[in-house]
Amino acid sequence: MLTINLFNGLVYGALLIIMSSGLALIYGLRRVVNFAHGALYMLGAYIAFTVATHSNFWVALVVAPLVMAVVGVLLDRYGFRLLQDREPLNVMLVTFGLLLILEDLVAFVWGKGNHSLFTPELLNFSVSLFGESLPAYRIGVIVVGAAVALGLTLWLRYSRIGLFVRAASTDPVTTSMQGVNTDTLSAAVVGLGAALAGLAGVVAAPFLSLSPHMSSDVLIDSFVVVVIGGLGSLAGAFIAALLLGMMQAIGAVYLPQMSVLLPFLFMIAVLVWKPSGLAGSRT
Repeated sequence: MLTINLFNGLVYGALLIIMSSGLALIYGLRRVVNFAHGALYMLGAYIAFTVATHSNFWVALVVAPLVMAVVGVLLDRYGFRLLQDREPLNVMLVTFGLLLILEDLVAFVWGKGNHSLFTPELLNFSVSLFGESLPAYRIGVIVVGAAVALGLTLWLRYSRIGLFVRAASTDPVTTSMQGVNTDTLSAAVVGLGAALAGLAGVVAAPFLSLSPHMSSDVLIDSFVVVVIGGLGSLAGAFIAALLLGMMQAIGAVYLPQMSVLLPFLFMIAVLVWKPSGLAGSRT
């Protein structure tokens, strides 16, 4: 039983890594608390559902993040860029309003009922590990989460664009003075963040029910992850996502009455101990 709980925690932690890394990237560069991020996750899942219905899951796995990347670029161009000099509260209200609009749009297009996406045939089997039967698809989710964490780390540390992103997240004015087009860079990063939200929606769709309000739970947990890890810190988000995933899975079994409160209690404890988060406020 403990093996199953730890495995489920790892799966949810991997999903939170994919989701919260996009949120951390956007905040790290644009300093935007993006409440619409959960809606991007939801929209990615519904687009995947539609594409998979007319094609297959693997096509949806490629198409949905690409569509969400375009949505992210448009969101930056006609949203975040125009709001970058406004008060943070105004930006939060705009992104929250966008969340409500996208939820209504999804309900209008796909209906208010629940939908489900079938597990792809290639991964529709179980693997025996430590005496337990574990779904291969969920192992695949863990692999995707690990690949996202590794890919983003290598990209930020060793690529030229990654260097620009780290520089712009620290001092955008000086970075711009060095000849970097920070508006184009920001659009690319927001597009990447939206694509990651869409990817999280795609990989979650086969084992979570699709509904117009599916964004709420994962959005709250993603914000908790970003705050615990340190605002804008990817490394902190990765660590916090795994810890929170484990806590959610084990707490649901051993402390069911407290399971909803555990993430917030954990967040309070971390902020009291280290207000800047586990890894500090950086990208």
